[in-house]
Amino acid sequence: MDTKEYERLVSLYLGSIYRVALNGCTCSSDAEDVVQNTFVKLWERKEAFPDDDYARKWLIRVTVNECKSLWRTAWHRKTTYLEEVEREPVFSTPEKSDLYYAVRELPVKYRQIVHLYYFEEYSVKEIAELIKLSETAVQTRLLRARQKLKEKLKEAWK
Repeated sequence: MDTKEYERLVSLYLGSIYRVALNGCTCSSDAEDVVQNTFVKLWERKEAFPDDDYARKWLIRVTVNECKSLWRTAWHRKTTYLEEVEREPVFSTPEKSDLYYAVRELPVKYRQIVHLYYFEEYSVKEIAELIKLSETAVQTRLLRARQKLKEKLKEAWK
């Protein structure tokens, strides 16, 4: 891969990859590490991608794997983070704020699928390929995530 193609892919997918990493990690510093590792692997890749859609899927797959690797490390399992001070997002309505925080409170396995389905607009079949699960498992996790969100947001919507 040449430098120009690498820079093009980074500028094209950096935001998307960061959001996927942030959904798979507990804090932004871990997400930044995951993104960095993902783009290092992109740089080390020898073959060119057939098209941009394939590149995007490959980057998301690597990001998901990097998130899983981060959780498996002994250092990460034994580390407790101080609460990070982050700038809170600004929402146009209170309902959107409630939804954002409810999604952030979901377990990683649900939050990741919700993000890929609703924000990255992947189909169930594409998510199954990216995360290496069956389509049925993805549908089940989506259903359970929706149920958990419905329970959490029941009071907020009344």
